[in-house]
Amino acid sequence: MSANTPRTVTATTDRHNGITNPRTHDVAVIAGDGIGREVVPAAIRCLDLAAARHGFGLAWTEYDWGSDHYRRHGAMMPPDGLDRLHAHDAIFLGAVGAPDIPDTETLWGLLIPIRRRFSQYVNLRPVRTLPGVPSPVRGADTMDLVIVRENVEGEYSEVGGRIYRGEPAEAAIQEAVFTRAGITRVAAFAAELAAGRRGLVTSVTKSNGIVHTMPFWDEVVKQTLAGRPGVRLEKILVDAMAAKLVLAPTAFDVIVASNLFGDILSDLAGAIAGSIGVAPSANLNPERDHPSMFEPVHGSAPDIAGQGVANPVGQMWAGAMMLDHLGEPAAAADVVAAFEAVLAAGVRTPDLGGTAGTEEFTDAVARHLGEAPAQR
Repeated sequence: MSANTPRTVTATTDRHNGITNPRTHDVAVIAGDGIGREVVPAAIRCLDLAAARHGFGLAWTEYDWGSDHYRRHGAMMPPDGLDRLHAHDAIFLGAVGAPDIPDTETLWGLLIPIRRRFSQYVNLRPVRTLPGVPSPVRGADTMDLVIVRENVEGEYSEVGGRIYRGEPAEAAIQEAVFTRAGITRVAAFAAELAAGRRGLVTSVTKSNGIVHTMPFWDEVVKQTLAGRPGVRLEKILVDAMAAKLVLAPTAFDVIVASNLFGDILSDLAGAIAGSIGVAPSANLNPERDHPSMFEPVHGSAPDIAGQGVANPVGQMWAGAMMLDHLGEPAAAADVVAAFEAVLAAGVRTPDLGGTAGTEEFTDAVARHLGEAPAQR
């Protein structure tokens, strides 16, 4: 089958009584590279079980895009790739990246164009300690926070360039771009989220050293949150934030940050919670004018790819976030409860200090979701 040809796999029939489900969600799947090809099928298996239990269907259309596609065609996806993805209700992504291809090609050829074309301006990253996953940081056992990362502008703009390449005077210029509209919408999302949690929004900045963009960020965030009932705003500099996350990880509720700061802090917070291998993320278009994309925080992990030991929790949790976004919160809660129960029972992959492989862990989660034991 050509890499440009999607393979459609549907799960639209109730496995218990054979009745076609009254509603079906159409999901594009890009397993991508490395361990993405291992954890995506594991997560899909569990999501299908949750869908069957709750009476809806998931129609998966798989796209074989990523580094292999780049090696064959010089691009991470075909020219009409974004148009194809736009036809789906959501996008389920595994991981992107390969040691022999520059990150500027793998990330800017697939992940970042999707985020920007579909205005996925909120990168939502929940972080909390899970049962059976000890934190390496004292006092983090009840850590429960959400990072709202601005996802399409800020420090990750494409504005800039390099001059005098290879010469002694060579220089690189990268511009950070912050707009009032971009800051306002991500701050409003964070405030709405906090209003349904503990009511605290922590805005991460560096306005004492970055003299133009960060004071502007502070001003717009403050204006956006002014007068919102039940929501309190605190501002903290990013260097102090990094220290406080380690020293007092339970002191935070909703953290809102720029593209760069949110990216770095979410990896730090995930490590404090026990492992970035369990951390999920959602790239959201809150207005739902375009599909949103769901992926784990971890990368393609080429050092363990193909060994069958990858941790599928981050992908499963990202899938649960996708179900919730698609209007299936009960099924989403079941998926989370299932992998939490397995972790609590002591079944863990090697990155968490256990001995279970990807398949063994997934088998255990599937049993919690009602899958009949396989005939062996």
